[in-house]
Formats: sequence, C-alpha cells, structure tokens
Amino acid sequence: MKTNPGRFFEDYRLGETIAHAVPRTISGGERALYHALYPARHALQSSDEFARSCGLNAAPIDDLAAFHVVFGKTVPDVSLNAVANLGYAEGRWLKSVWPGDTLTATSEVIGLKQNSNGKTGVVWVRTTGHNQHGEAVMSYVRWVMVRKANPEAPAPETTVPKLAPVIAPGDLVIPRGLDFTGYDFTLAGEPHRWGDYAVGETIDHVDGVTVEEAEHMLATRLWQNTAKVHFDATLREDGRRLIYGGHVISMARALSFNGLANAQMIVGLNGGAHANPCFAGTTIKAWSEVLDKAETAAPGVGAIRLRLVATSGGAPFALKGEDGKYLPEVLLDLDIWALMPI
Repeated sequence: MKTNPGRFFEDYRLGETIAHAVPRTISGGERALYHALYPARHALQSSDEFARSCGLNAAPIDDLAAFHVVFGKTVPDVSLNAVANLGYAEGRWLKSVWPGDTLTATSEVIGLKQNSNGKTGVVWVRTTGHNQHGEAVMSYVRWVMVRKANPEAPAPETTVPKLAPVIAPGDLVIPRGLDFTGYDFTLAGEPHRWGDYAVGETIDHVDGVTVEEAEHMLATRLWQNTAKVHFDATLREDGRRLIYGGHVISMARALSFNGLANAQMIVGLNGGAHANPCFAGTTIKAWSEVLDKAETAAPGVGAIRLRLVATSGGAPFALKGEDGKYLPEVLLDLDIWALMPI
C-alpha cells in the first residue's frame, strides 16, 4: 500500500524519534497571511523599523506562526488519527524565525497510556523545530488522544512523563540583542509597561471575532496541518469540522492586543488545554490574568506570565464550575511567558 493511513495508538514506541517530512521555507507571505487571518498587530512582528529600534535586525515572524509551522510538520505522524489534542507543556521559543529560514521538526515519544475503553490512548511527544543551520528554534511537549486501529492490540506499559508546571524565568531564552530601553510606546499602541501590571490582575480584552468555516480551513492548510477532523465533516457524528486548536490560540493572542499591546514576544508555554471544542460560527472572545512577573538580563526587558483564556461567551474571568471542570463556554486555557518593556 502506497498511501499513508497515519499512525494509530498501537504504532508508537516509547523513546522512538520521529523525523517529520516536508521542510518549510518561511517567506513574508506567512506574515501577510497570518495578519490577514487574525487581527494580529504587535509592533515587533509588524515593522522592521520598530524591531530595529528594539535591537533586532528586522521583524521576526510572529511567534505563533513559527509554532504553527513546526506543529503542522508533526500532524501526519502524531495526530492524523487523533480524537483530540489535549495539552501542552515545557514550550520554549529558542531562536527567532526570519523570512528565508527553512524549518524542520522531529518528535520523541516520551509517554504512552491506553485509555480504559481500550479504543484510544494518549501519546506524549516532545517536538523540536530546527532551522536550516540545525539550530533549535523551539521545543514543546504535547499530548494527544489517538484512536487504535485494532482494539485487541495489547496495551503498552503505561508511562506518564513528569513535566514541569512552569518554566523558570531563568530558563527563558531572550532573543539576542533585544533592548527595550528606547521603546516607543506610541508606535506600539499602548502606554502600559511591565511595572503597570500586578500579579492577580485580570484584563477583559473586550473584542470578539466570529470564526468562519473557510477561514479556519485556510489557516489550517497554511500550516500544512492535515488532521482529518478539521476538513472531513463525515468523521464526526454531528457532521461538523473541528476548528484547529492553534487557530483559537492565535485568535486569542491577537485579541489580547487590546490591553496587552506591549506583551511583544511569547518566549514560554508553561501549559495549555483545549477545554471545549470550537466550531464555525463561534464568536471567540478573550481575557487574561497576570500570574507572575520576572526581570531579565536584557536591557529594559521584563517577563510577564499570563493566563490567556478564549471563550465562546459568558461572563469574563469565569473559568471552572464548582465541580472543578471547565465551563462549557471556555475554549482555551493557556499559560505563557511574554516579554514586555519595563
């Protein structure tokens, strides 16, 4: 058989390394399409001149655009037959990605656990994206619920990796040359600096965007994400295509500009969960909570830890019910580190 049906749960082996196919050369087209698909307008990724004033050679590709490209490489080998992408941890952006860079990805299987129904299992992988020089540009862990092709296939020995709940501020990688001492708050769009935010503060980002069917499929194709549930309506009993979770992440990040315009770069992904599915016609809104703050060694640069939550409605700042489960309107619960001028 020459066609690829994708891997099923019983096809994974603990400790194996998967080299993912199809290198992707990044161009300015990725930036233009990313900004067309999302209301993304953080100044550092929008303007070469603004980026140069902050010590960089030019505007890097949006952090999440680079993430999506690397993530998309992994889909045919990790989540083509996934039921759901469950979560993220230990994500770090290690080197900025620029137009002209070519990205590849590899993943190591670090955990396996068959579910009690015997029909699915959870696979943990640590994925690393590299540029054309072999330099790591990012690394993250994600875990995915994957179907079994043969329910009678023996269950592997359960191995659940121990993952750090938070990336230590000292382990965050600050882009070389980044300097916010001459930061232009007027051009960035808001006057609020690192010192203006308090731990425990919550921010309602106010705006909302309704997700359209064609729009989310265009975005998913852009990242060469081939997961069947995003395109084939016959795979779900309700006949609906599932919105790619990364589309929700980028939408929430873009919406967070209103109130966090100066959270210029994402450098850490502490954790994340796609709490409930998202479908076309959903209006995504977002709110954030400041979880922590830290100084960095870079001039004028502070790190701010944010909980970024995407919802389909309801009151802002509501996350879980009395039973400890996510409320039905919560789509995404993401925990990130971002860089902001002090």
